[in-house]
Amino acid sequence: MILRRKIVSLLLVTALCMGMVVNAHASEISETEKKAEELEQKKQEAEGEKQSLVDQLNAILAEMDETKAKIEAKEIEVREKEEELVQAKIDENDQYENMKKRIKFMYENGNTQFIEILCESKSIGEFLNNAEYITTISEYDRDMLVEFQHIVQMVAEQEETLKAEYAELEAMQNSLIAKQGELNELMASKEEEIQKLSDDLGATRDRLEQLKKAAEEAARKQKEQEEQAKRAQANANISSGAGASVVTGNGTFAHPCPGARVSSEFGWRDEPIAGAGNTHKGLDLAAPTGTPIYAAAAGTVSIARYSNSAGNWVVINHGNGLQTYYMHASALYVAEGQSVSKGQNIAAVGSTGQSTGPHLHFQVMVNGTPVNPRNYL
Repeated sequence: MILRRKIVSLLLVTALCMGMVVNAHASEISETEKKAEELEQKKQEAEGEKQSLVDQLNAILAEMDETKAKIEAKEIEVREKEEELVQAKIDENDQYENMKKRIKFMYENGNTQFIEILCESKSIGEFLNNAEYITTISEYDRDMLVEFQHIVQMVAEQEETLKAEYAELEAMQNSLIAKQGELNELMASKEEEIQKLSDDLGATRDRLEQLKKAAEEAARKQKEQEEQAKRAQANANISSGAGASVVTGNGTFAHPCPGARVSSEFGWRDEPIAGAGNTHKGLDLAAPTGTPIYAAAAGTVSIARYSNSAGNWVVINHGNGLQTYYMHASALYVAEGQSVSKGQNIAAVGSTGQSTGPHLHFQVMVNGTPVNPRNYL
């Protein structure tokens, strides 16, 4: 008998340990899922940043094409202006040569004043200033020479302006090329970041799959251990005969704690602790801390919380005014509003609240009035 009880206790402890393993797996699964979500978010952000870089790079390439076209057009303008300047200088020189020929003609016909002006003048401009006072020079020649000088000066200035614009376009193109290089480096770095995030995300998802499989296996083993514990406890109860107080009845409910010892009956009793009262509204089922507590029947959880008197407790509504209470648990495995099935593990035996030791206070309520649970077990 003692050996069988030890075996039962061992099986219950093993089932409890498996439950702890399942909970540990659940915690790690939750953390791993959170990590996977964070990695996915970071990857999406990185891909968005990469797309922004691609857009910037495309804009720069378009601007480079546009600038290149402007540079080519400006080169043509500069060449044309250079040719125009050469022609203007030729025209200026031709006009100057024609004037000299006329002056020579005057000299050969006896007028020496012009040759003196020509010899003393160091430039065309100075020559014109001196010639301004010589009325014998053709007004037409002087005006034409001045006009050609203005043309030469204007074309030269235009050429300088075009060269400056060309240099500015070249500088702009060089700046765009440098910016293109920077964006290419950023793009390469972002692609490396995305690849690393993808690798980490893949590894995390693989780990998550492994954890889920391990959790399923642990849950399966826990269920096997619980079933073995139930069978062992049932065998122990049969062997013990009348030597132990066991619950009997019509079997409407599944036993909430198979193998537990009845430590206090429903009805009158001596007050176990101050303020507890002499009327006991349920059955106290003594069992080791952590022993599984099962739903006596299918229903909906209306309460699953902590109370100063009941400790961790669960109330299941079975309909038609029928409810069951489970008090003093060490842990709760269900939540308010949750549907549960008959025999589902909803909590674990403990000694929370007003309690003198590890046990389950099991109470049956019919239309708000406590009734003897033995009538349903």
